[in-house]
Amino acid sequence: MERNPPVDPQRSILMSRVRQANTAPEMLARKILHRMGFRFRLHRRDLPGSPDIVLPSYRIAIFVHGCFWHRHPGCKKASIPKSRRSFWEEKFAANVERDRKNYIALNELGWHCVIIWECETKDIPALESRLQAELVKYMKWRN
Repeated sequence: MERNPPVDPQRSILMSRVRQANTAPEMLARKILHRMGFRFRLHRRDLPGSPDIVLPSYRIAIFVHGCFWHRHPGCKKASIPKSRRSFWEEKFAANVERDRKNYIALNELGWHCVIIWECETKDIPALESRLQAELVKYMKWRN
């Protein structure tokens, strides 16, 4: 059995500061949605994956994913740490698989998933127009 080297204390401190909810990208997405006139619920634990933002009347679940943790394809933020590489590869693979299962479960329950990537929150006008398009598409489907 392969033993991982001990965790670097500085890395441990850094990782302990990573938040799961109410992150800056999530807060920005919430602000945009609110400005667009949408009202929503947060972190519904009764739904698979506990979506970050939920529009119950439209059955839309919005996930605001960090590019690093959820492996945004083609994003430079989706790098792999140099130390304990096999640990991180396994962890990231498990994250991606868990996300996939949650999306499937939500779809089976009649929910639509919208994923917002952390790097997308850097261009607010583009994010606004993308959200507008995604939400209108699902709202038409619903009616």
